[in-house]
Amino acid sequence: MWLELIAEHDGAEAAPPADPSRLERVEEVLGQALPGPLRDFLLQANGVSDEDGTDVIWGVDQIIETNLAFRGEPSYRSLYMPFEPLMFFGESGGGDQFAFVRTPSRDDVFVWDHETDSRLWISPGLESFLRNALTNTGEDWYRS
Repeated sequence: MWLELIAEHDGAEAAPPADPSRLERVEEVLGQALPGPLRDFLLQANGVSDEDGTDVIWGVDQIIETNLAFRGEPSYRSLYMPFEPLMFFGESGGGDQFAFVRTPSRDDVFVWDHETDSRLWISPGLESFLRNALTNTGEDWYRS
């Protein structure tokens, strides 16, 4: 399903599938289960970029790296609300990050606004998120 969805959008590029052991590593390192749809996606494509080259869904290594960076940066504790309940998985190209809420576990997609620290609901699930991300252009497509 995921590869077919990506193929519907000119310029979108999928990476080769992730090794299942890498998915286990994400969960181990972050201490959170991957949302089912994201797990299924990564087993088909280890990330996808849009026609502008923005990684709207990262591969597993970037998911680990970015989440650890957000959670581990000491200065962020005084600047932002906690990041531990989130699992970041992609970006807008303008500095905002896309995430799932993992505490409590939800499959809805949220955007973290890097300027205001707001966390806004943008999609009921990964499929509708990806369709919108690959269809709409501009770094703030989710604000319309």
